[in-house]
Amino acid sequence: MTLNKNAGIDGLRIGQVTDKEHNTGCTVVLAEKGAVAGVDVRGGAPGTHGTDTLRPENLVEQLHAVVLTGGSAFGLASVQGVMRYLRQRNCGFPTEYGVVPIVSGAVIFDLGLNRSETLPDADMGYRACENSSIVGVEQGCVGAGTGATVGKLFGLERAMKGGQGFASLVSPNGLRLWALAVVNAFGDIRNPENGQLLAGVRTKDGRRLANAVASMTELEVLRGFSATNTVLGVIGTNATLSKAELTRVAQMAHDGIARTVVPSHTLYDGDTIFALSTASHGGVDTNVVGALAAQLMAQAVVNAVIHAVGVENLPAYQDLFGNRG
Repeated sequence: MTLNKNAGIDGLRIGQVTDKEHNTGCTVVLAEKGAVAGVDVRGGAPGTHGTDTLRPENLVEQLHAVVLTGGSAFGLASVQGVMRYLRQRNCGFPTEYGVVPIVSGAVIFDLGLNRSETLPDADMGYRACENSSIVGVEQGCVGAGTGATVGKLFGLERAMKGGQGFASLVSPNGLRLWALAVVNAFGDIRNPENGQLLAGVRTKDGRRLANAVASMTELEVLRGFSATNTVLGVIGTNATLSKAELTRVAQMAHDGIARTVVPSHTLYDGDTIFALSTASHGGVDTNVVGALAAQLMAQAVVNAVIHAVGVENLPAYQDLFGNRG
C-alpha cells in the first residue's frame, strides 16, 4: 500500500469554506450520484444530523452528502445549503414530489474561539459544495477544523490548536481509501508509531506539553472538562460494501482515534465517524477495509495537528516543535 494525500475516488468530492476572521468553517463530502454509507457515534456528547437514516435496518440505502461544521449546534444550519445545492442538481432520494437529498452531518464546538454571531450557515454549506474537488483536500486550520482545539484538561488557557487532516491510499489491485478528520479533542494527540506527544494540554508556563493522562492522576474533579470536544471523521472508499459492512468499517476506524487521541471517546467528546462507498471495486473483505481505515484515520488525526497554525494565545505543533511534519 502507498500513502497518497491526493488519491481521489470517482463519485466523492470534498470542499470547504474557511472563515479565519471568526475562527470557524465548514467541510462537505459530496456524493451527488449517491453512496452507500454507515456511521458510528462513539463519543458521549455528539451533535449530529441524519445519523439514524444510516442505520442498516432503515430504508434509505444511499447518502448524498456529509457535512462537518463548526458552530456547535448552530452550525447545522449549513446542512440546508448543502440540500439546496443537491436539489438544484436533482440529486436525492426519489419521491413522487421530487427528490429529497439525504444529508448527514456532525458539529464541533468552536465557540471558544468564535465569540461572534457569525456562524456556519446555509450559504457557507452551499459554497463548500461549490468549492468541492475529487482530488486532495486542504489540511490544518481550514474548513470545519478552522476553530478546532486540543488538550483542554485545564480549559483553553493551556490548550493548543487542532485542525483538519487527510490521508489516503491506493492498492496495487485498485482499492481506493481515504480518511478525513476534524480534530477538536479534549485529549492529547500522540504519534501512534512511537507514542510521541504532538499536541495537547500544556504546562503552566505554556512552553511544554504536560501529558493529559499524567495530569489527570493529580485531579479529583476535571474542571476544564465540558461538552466542547470531538473528533469527526469520514472514510471514503470505492470498495463494494453494504450499509452494515460500512457501519463496521466506521466502528473499526475509531481505532485510529484511540491510537492517537488520549483519552478518547469520553463522555464529553462527540466522536463520530461516517463511512461512504461508491461501490465500484468488488472483492474486498470488510475487515481489510476497516483495518486500513483505522490506519488512515490515525494518520489524518496526526496530519490535522502538524499542519495547524497558532491563533490568539493558542500555539500549534509547529510553534512548539518547528515544522517537522
